[in-house]
Amino acid sequence: IARLSARLLSFHSVHFDLIHHLFLTDDTPQLIRLKSKPLVFHILAYPSSFYHRQPIMLLRAVMALFLLVLTSIPMALAQDMEKAVTRFAADSFPETEAAINDVIASGIPHAAALLEALGDRRLLVTRDKRVIFRDGTGKIIDARTGTPQADASQDSGAGEPVRLNNRLRSVVSGAIGALTLMASDPRRRLEAANAVFRNRDATVLPALEQAIIRETDPKVKKAFTEARAAIVLLSKDTGDVDKIQAAQTIAGRTSADGSALLKQVSITSTGPLKVLVDQGIADLESRQKVVEVAKTLWFGISLGSVLLVAAIGLAITFGVMGVINMAHGEMVMIGAYTTFVVQETIRTKAPHLFDWSLPIAIPLAFIVAGLVGIAIERGVIRFLYGRPLETLLATFGVSLILQQAVRTSFGPTNREVGAPSYMSGSLDIMGLELTYARLWIVVFTLVVFAVLLLVLKATPLGLQMRAVTQNRRMASSMGIRTRFVDAMTFGLGSGIAGIAGVALSQIDNVSPNLGQSYIIDSFMVVVFGGVGNLWGTLLGAFTLGIANKILEPFAGAVLGKIIILVLIILFIQKRPRGLFALKGRAIEQ
Repeated sequence: IARLSARLLSFHSVHFDLIHHLFLTDDTPQLIRLKSKPLVFHILAYPSSFYHRQPIMLLRAVMALFLLVLTSIPMALAQDMEKAVTRFAADSFPETEAAINDVIASGIPHAAALLEALGDRRLLVTRDKRVIFRDGTGKIIDARTGTPQADASQDSGAGEPVRLNNRLRSVVSGAIGALTLMASDPRRRLEAANAVFRNRDATVLPALEQAIIRETDPKVKKAFTEARAAIVLLSKDTGDVDKIQAAQTIAGRTSADGSALLKQVSITSTGPLKVLVDQGIADLESRQKVVEVAKTLWFGISLGSVLLVAAIGLAITFGVMGVINMAHGEMVMIGAYTTFVVQETIRTKAPHLFDWSLPIAIPLAFIVAGLVGIAIERGVIRFLYGRPLETLLATFGVSLILQQAVRTSFGPTNREVGAPSYMSGSLDIMGLELTYARLWIVVFTLVVFAVLLLVLKATPLGLQMRAVTQNRRMASSMGIRTRFVDAMTFGLGSGIAGIAGVALSQIDNVSPNLGQSYIIDSFMVVVFGGVGNLWGTLLGAFTLGIANKILEPFAGAVLGKIIILVLIILFIQKRPRGLFALKGRAIEQ
């Protein structure tokens, strides 16, 4: 029975100070004293011969002991949490640290949420010394029981956050990591492994080793192994053989924190360990240089895809109609706000369809922005053909009107547009972290480009657009309705800008000024690549994107853009029609 008690209590994470195992040899009942924090059990045990004679007594004894164990566990947890709450309310750093240890030892289900609230300054002590915390939705939770608080007086304004210093923040981070090592979600386990790697708390080592044994996800298991190696490397009780193996594990990382850890170990190490650590540092730094180059190229491609999706619609309208459309950025803004409206509607009407919000928003943004573009062309621009300065001023005025209309309708503040589940997270390739949102935008941009090429090459509207671009008067004399083509072209370019707004809503703030951030860059891409040439726009966007990211580390973001602008001006002096110039007698003239 004593062994059964130990197994049951140990399963519920209650730690033993003392268990007396008694070997009963006679027929006399004896008292077993079983002590576990914070309870002491006294069990009257009979020798095995008695149970052989009375089987029903054995069954009753086991059932009674089982009930005793189950009823004692909530009492133990409650007492641990009572101590933790009292210590949190004491407003003392040592008491707060002791309270953190009490929370970990208690094994309560809401321990991780409580510690996360503590780290985010959401753990509050009320005026009457109650301890509460706000969860992610803003609901008030009782720290002791984990139950929501219905009393309105216990809101977040009724208490002060529990204070932390830098050391306690590190303790909290390590404690959260230890509690989430066994989480069911692989992403949470990976976050826990990274937290343990950063904090290197030696007390987490036993739980970490158990997590390594149980882990089935290769990526998470590798992170667990590296976190264990970090703890072993800094441990004073570990031999050189184990530290050499740990150093080899850390040397396989490609992140800067691995190199920093090895440099810290190199200062105090000697002999073969120091040689191995120094070699690992050299290998890590060489790999980091390669990763940095790859990262710069990837950021350049990512920026280029953003510039391309923002400029591709402008390339059509500017190339076909020769109109300098300063309201093009507002078409991007309209697409982003269409995405916001779609997501808000889905959140209130059909939350289970949230992952479909972007596929639903794409055609709607194209239609809304396209109709606005056609209205602008029919209402303003068609009266100003052949007068570029007036067109520029008129479209600039239209952009201001659209911005103010959005401010009036949605307010001047940023609006939140969420990311579907398939766009959350990142992909790690040898230390190069590629976010899924950026990957999807690159793929989406290339798909839009391919579809637009297909429209221009394989549809009657595309044939007419290309004819008007090369020679408007000849196309008109062949029976092409150039005014209709102008309206459809402006609508197509504006619709593509609306689609760009859907993509940009995932990486930028959705606000009335969203389009202003991209209008100048869009004109630079179009002029550099060649007016009206889609392949030139593609090459120009990626060239400018990569060039920007190469210059930023040396010159800064602002000076880098100025250098790019100066280089484009010098380039246009030599090639006024850009990289890929359109051909045609009207264009030559």
